[in-house]
Amino acid sequence: MDRGQVHYEVFVRVSALAPWRLELATERRDQATTLAEEMLADKRAVAVRVTKETMDSATMEFNSVTLFTKGVPEPVRKTRERAASAEPPCRAPQDLYASHARETVGRVLEDWLRRNRCTPFELLHRPDLVEKLEASGVELQHAIQKIAVPESQATGQPVHDVMRAYQRLTEQAIERVIMAGRKNRFADLSQQPIAEVASRLIGDPDRTFLLGGAVAGALSRASRPREKVGFLLDLVEAAPDEAQPTALIRVVIEQPLAEILASPQGLADVLGPDNDLGASLAALTRLAAPDEVEALIRMEPGLARQIPRLEGPAERLGQQMRAGAFKMLGAYIARRVLRELTGPRRLRPTDARGEIDILRALAMALTASAGRLLSLDEVQEAFGARAKSIVTADFVEAYLKGAPTVRAEAELLVRLCENVTGSANKREAARWLFACVGALRFEKEAREAAESPAASLGQLAVLQRAVRGAGLNEADTGQIMRKLGEVGTLVEADARICEQIARAGASPVQKLTLLLGLASGQGAPVGGATERAKAEVLRLLRLPEAREALAAAPELAGKIKPMMQAAGLAA
Repeated sequence: MDRGQVHYEVFVRVSALAPWRLELATERRDQATTLAEEMLADKRAVAVRVTKETMDSATMEFNSVTLFTKGVPEPVRKTRERAASAEPPCRAPQDLYASHARETVGRVLEDWLRRNRCTPFELLHRPDLVEKLEASGVELQHAIQKIAVPESQATGQPVHDVMRAYQRLTEQAIERVIMAGRKNRFADLSQQPIAEVASRLIGDPDRTFLLGGAVAGALSRASRPREKVGFLLDLVEAAPDEAQPTALIRVVIEQPLAEILASPQGLADVLGPDNDLGASLAALTRLAAPDEVEALIRMEPGLARQIPRLEGPAERLGQQMRAGAFKMLGAYIARRVLRELTGPRRLRPTDARGEIDILRALAMALTASAGRLLSLDEVQEAFGARAKSIVTADFVEAYLKGAPTVRAEAELLVRLCENVTGSANKREAARWLFACVGALRFEKEAREAAESPAASLGQLAVLQRAVRGAGLNEADTGQIMRKLGEVGTLVEADARICEQIARAGASPVQKLTLLLGLASGQGAPVGGATERAKAEVLRLLRLPEAREALAAAPELAGKIKPMMQAAGLAA
């Protein structure tokens, strides 16, 4: 059997519930097993599988043998049976008021809702809007078709049967709303206080529907999302002291609030039209986690520049959420922030460096609130996905654009390394940084800098220490630090700094202080320059005048000893 009839395949699962996905097909077994082990170690996958595929020359079919499987076990999945009838998931008009159903209504009727300046909640509770949609005919039919076609493909039922089922359901829902309006079952909140209406409806099986109709009627007086949020908060603030009516009011009002904030137009009107996506997400985070954000701003005041202050109705909503109202809305907002983070849209489309700032602020705020709104794993996974987009070539090019020097580019890339998460993303950021400091122009700039060679060495040392604290793996950190040390060696050799200090006319203690600053890695990057400084220190310490000077001034010896320990020249 020739080599071409055998190959190896690597399959991965990127999350516990994800299906297996083919990652690589290769003729080399070692390459397949190495990739599988690396992806598992780097947490790019929760499970890996390597199979050996052998082609039968007679049948031209592949026989598969699993070599190994590692990681999180695959969950037991129930086989989904095809529907025996065209019965829709929503079987009664009441089912249309569930959150997932309202979300679907908002998606398939998005254009109609935008033109009529209303939310799905309002449509499902206002007789005038229902009659207007029914009169449109084609628009309603098209919305039903958008739901029926994919459901038909998923269940195997004829698309016309599914459409007829949804048509019947729609007619029943329309009739329900219109009849409730004709029978005046929806209270007029301009004539009756909402506290009284809610108290009267406690115990009624249709209480959420009836109170929703009253709230939707009150919203008809507002045209802008900002005004609607104000109306809704007025109703919440008018809630009675009794627990049950207050809970009913909050549950009902939470629905249109979530829909307004889910709409791009509504979000822009409530939070401010000048906010980009990053600022909007930061403001939403402040809404969902007000206490955590305020605590972070007290610890790090600079975050206030990244997280906009809430104003108007948004501020009032934040006060309600801080007081403990709308817990479901807080969780919904947090999950929406995560969805946007894992999406393709840039947080700061025209400011790559600002994107790093807002991403760091969001990471701090969401991590601080982890456990209450979201799990820490969800937050880390979202920021890992977002980090992939900031180590791509186009983003890095925009990020470095306008940097005045190559060293400034290196400093920006160190900051990028500090703010990306995930081992694979860290490695990619490290590659960009090593490519920068390993370039000939970086070396040339350091050796021909306008400032003094000593200043150039000091800046390289600062950069090297920043690399050490960037959170890269040991191999990448060592590689970059060695390169910076090599450049520092060349700068020191060009100017012969250590030799000039040793030959200067200064006192032995002054010379030792300067040389120990270089040897300890404070005044020069660790490498050849620090080794030369150490050699000069040892040479000076052997001179009688240096020992006499240190013996005559014990206080100076005490200051020099920590520097010698840092340089590795004393215990």
